[in-house]
Amino acid sequence: MTSESLTYQIKVTLNGIRPSVWRRLLVPSSVSLKDLHGILQVALGWTNSHLHQFIARGTFYGQLDPEFGTRTLNERRVLLSDVLGKEKDTMVYEYDFGDGWAHKIVLEKILENAEDRDTASCIAGARSCPPEDCGGVPGYAQLLQIISDASHPEHEEMLEWLGEGFDPERFDAVKINALLAKMKRRRQTIRPTRGRAPAPRHGRSTP
Repeated sequence: MTSESLTYQIKVTLNGIRPSVWRRLLVPSSVSLKDLHGILQVALGWTNSHLHQFIARGTFYGQLDPEFGTRTLNERRVLLSDVLGKEKDTMVYEYDFGDGWAHKIVLEKILENAEDRDTASCIAGARSCPPEDCGGVPGYAQLLQIISDASHPEHEEMLEWLGEGFDPERFDAVKINALLAKMKRRRQTIRPTRGRAPAPRHGRSTP
């Protein structure tokens, strides 16, 4: 059975946050790390506003940038199955080098593929990811303390900065899967067909 016919069950956990922020996902083993980045952004709830990279066994994968001293392999050319080959294999996904969000990715199970091998889905999880640009793990801990204390002098200011609707306990698998399906449809509309010109882009493309 080739890697193209497999589905990976992976667990993604945001390091340093308690209680844990995590997602359990089903993804094609043949997905590129570039597309996996997009899947993780949607599943966790990030906004793709910062740089990222994957790290596995001392090798860095990401967007090529000559300004960085580390030798980084092009994530577009690397499949998930190239990095995670057997159950319990792990890698790290880093997002926003300033705030330093590190996620541990564990390959929990290797499954026979479902009918639609191109679809990623979220089957379990807990809690919302932190808001962007909140200062990393210590900044987020302080933010939670402030918004939970109505007597704190920065309470109203912080709530205004967060905007309406932020709930650290929220996890909505239905919404996540709807966004993943939408992302897949958009990717299909811009994928060139052999012997034909690429389909035109309409609106903003999904990262």
